[in-house]
Amino acid sequence: MNVLESQITGQGRDLVLLHGWGLNSGVWQPWVETLRHDFRVHCVDLPGFGQNYSVLPEIYSLSALTDMVADKVPRSSIIVGWSLGGLVAQQLALSYRDKVAQLIGVATSPCFLAQPDWPGIDADILDGFRHQLHGDIAATIDRFLAIQAMGSSSTRQDIARIKQAISDYPDASPVALDAGLTILRQADLRQSLTQIQCPTLRIYGRRDSLVPMKVLGQVEQLQPQTRSMLFPKASHAPFISHQQEFEQAIARYLSEPLAN
Repeated sequence: MNVLESQITGQGRDLVLLHGWGLNSGVWQPWVETLRHDFRVHCVDLPGFGQNYSVLPEIYSLSALTDMVADKVPRSSIIVGWSLGGLVAQQLALSYRDKVAQLIGVATSPCFLAQPDWPGIDADILDGFRHQLHGDIAATIDRFLAIQAMGSSSTRQDIARIKQAISDYPDASPVALDAGLTILRQADLRQSLTQIQCPTLRIYGRRDSLVPMKVLGQVEQLQPQTRSMLFPKASHAPFISHQQEFEQAIARYLSEPLAN
């Protein structure tokens, strides 16, 4: 069985961080320095990414990723998932309820692909990423970072900070990159949201072009007990562009007795 590696630091309640497509857990490091004073922080690279670049499931799917990540998650953890990591976090809350005490989704959605009745990413954009991926992986990641930061009030700085944060880790596996795009294109957890029983917070950026803010209201209809938070000047990575405000908001939320 392929076993993931994770980095653990700090003491306190268990808090697991799951990164997005194309990147690695290095993206969380600035925040980890704050979290470690109050939490036992688990940074888990998804299969094929970061320090787990060579650890791949036999079939790369959302359920396979979730099963592998679950092996590194202690019972009653706080799960923070960004983008693709948010899909894994939601599936964890559905499939491993004893392991998820609280769920925090950052710029994520139960369904990333745009549908006639659902705002999301156009299929042509995801297909374009896949086509470019087969020719130039580095250029594809750069383009994805540019789209992530588009609309932010600090676009260039956001991209530079993300690149710096992930630079100490190995490049992602081409298999994981390609399969990850398939997950973003095919995964649809919308009808399962009512089954998520743990306290849930969802954080959005008003200027996010990958997870449009219109998703907020539709998710609240599907999961009425969820709480939503909107950063008006942020794009797809509010924890990068608005680090201080983001950290303060999460700290307030997690300090509440029931956090929901």
